[in-house]
Amino acid sequence: MNVRSFQLSDYRPITALLEDVLTEECYEQTMEAFARQLSWDSDLVLVAVEHSEIVGMIIGTIDNNKGYYYRIAVSSLHQRKGIGKALVHGLRQRFEQRHVTKILITADEHNEPVLPLYESMGYASNDFFRSFQKLAIVTG
Repeated sequence: MNVRSFQLSDYRPITALLEDVLTEECYEQTMEAFARQLSWDSDLVLVAVEHSEIVGMIIGTIDNNKGYYYRIAVSSLHQRKGIGKALVHGLRQRFEQRHVTKILITADEHNEPVLPLYESMGYASNDFFRSFQKLAIVTG
């Protein structure tokens, strides 16, 4: 499996992945934030590729010099194989390269099911950012 930056040719497979694993409401919110992040800084959108198939993605953003894991999605056929952890690790490296002051996880109702993933990687409840509506990626 390879984790790399988003490429324009990834757009259709990514939207299909998001449609598959997210609720309709979450999908709509995520697509708006995804578009904004791509226009601002596409290097903070990573994809996981296995055998030339996109099996996961993560959207990150930097707001007020803090890095945020905004949304993560892994194909239902490929969950519990370490793909989510690889995506989080890859984005963390990007944040560290940019010297963000803190890394936080947006904790909205759609991210609740994946918070244990972050906890298993050493993040604590004080790393969960619940006022995500204030993020520029969300408000535009």
